[in-house]
Amino acid sequence: MSEMTERFELVAAGFDERVQAVPQDRWSAQSPCEDWTARDVVGHVVRNYRSMAAEATGREAQMMGEDEDPTRAWSDAYGQLSALGKDPDARVKPVRGPGGPTPLEQAMGSLVAMDTLVHTWDLARAVGGDERLDPGVTHFSRQMLEPMDDMIRRPGVFGPKLDPPEGADEQTQLLYFLGRRA
Repeated sequence: MSEMTERFELVAAGFDERVQAVPQDRWSAQSPCEDWTARDVVGHVVRNYRSMAAEATGREAQMMGEDEDPTRAWSDAYGQLSALGKDPDARVKPVRGPGGPTPLEQAMGSLVAMDTLVHTWDLARAVGGDERLDPGVTHFSRQMLEPMDDMIRRPGVFGPKLDPPEGADEQTQLLYFLGRRA
């Protein structure tokens, strides 16, 4: 398994742990993402995974329906993308990336892993779950995002960066960089 695939699997497994731990009565809890509940956070990640899987396979993406169980929707989306990450032919398929077409495996191990990592924290914060993120992927994400500072400040991407508390650890620094208060 490549470093990219390992990174994706590590982060997706962490998100899966948080999804599986959400109490049924907490899906409507407000997340740190403005106008998003815990359910909306999962719906966003499901949409991203299903869209990427669809793009790599030439199929049409199925978004998470309003009546769809978020835990099942997540399990389905995670299963689809994870299976593609293990398929040598699918891993090299080009998918859309911010810099143009990118091999699926590279997209999964970079942008998808970063987005999933951040939304792992968002979901955990919304429902009172485990907010600890993998330090290695946190470092990778920070190194990847800092050079894209201007690009990620567009509406609907990330909010304005905040100044982290003095002496903040790298996870807190990443979250503040992305406009979240830890």
